[in-house]
Amino acid sequence: MAIGTVVLVHGAFADGSCWAKVIPLLTKRGLRALAVQNPLSSLADDVVAAHRVVDMQDGPVLMVGHSWGGAVITEAGNHPKVKGLVYVAAGAPDSGQSFDAWWKPYKPAPGAAEIRPYGEGYVALTQQGVRKHFVQDVPADEADIVYATQGPLAVRCFGDTISKAAWRSKPSWYIVAAQDETIPPEVQRDSASRMTGETLVLQSSHVPMLSQPEAVAEFIAKAAASIEG
Repeated sequence: MAIGTVVLVHGAFADGSCWAKVIPLLTKRGLRALAVQNPLSSLADDVVAAHRVVDMQDGPVLMVGHSWGGAVITEAGNHPKVKGLVYVAAGAPDSGQSFDAWWKPYKPAPGAAEIRPYGEGYVALTQQGVRKHFVQDVPADEADIVYATQGPLAVRCFGDTISKAAWRSKPSWYIVAAQDETIPPEVQRDSASRMTGETLVLQSSHVPMLSQPEAVAEFIAKAAASIEG
């Protein structure tokens, strides 16, 4: 049985609506697609949220993670129902590594300067940060929706460590966003090179699922079709 269900995991400064353009495209390809709503309060809490969705599915699933969501699927992907992982401009820490440690050796992207405190223990992106460095290749009105619906991130998240990196043992694919100003494209390329599956390089901002949803959906669908459930 081929994979028929895709579980989509959003990242920091976002929510499940970031997959709104990809979900109908996956549905048209015969896939059931569901978006997790991460609390963004800790790695463990986000993994619980992802597992809750996975547990509700009848068969095997493909997990897709964007940005911080890549760290989430790296941990949550150890679930026995998860048969493969797709990273979309996403963090891919190794076992025993945190998101911060994963990208620390690389020059910070411009968007990092636009992360500001958002209440005690949380941070969020400024409106200018979203427009100029997060979703710079989508129309301004769409960018402002991303800003308005973002989920503030608990500062502790990026320091939480992965216990066992699921991409080490399960088929994994990577979409590199070559014009990314939030996560350095260099760390994305280096992470992609460690994985077993195909790498797709898109000339996009940090959110190719919003600026190039057709390409993202097709890549996800091909990954799902290639896995035996």
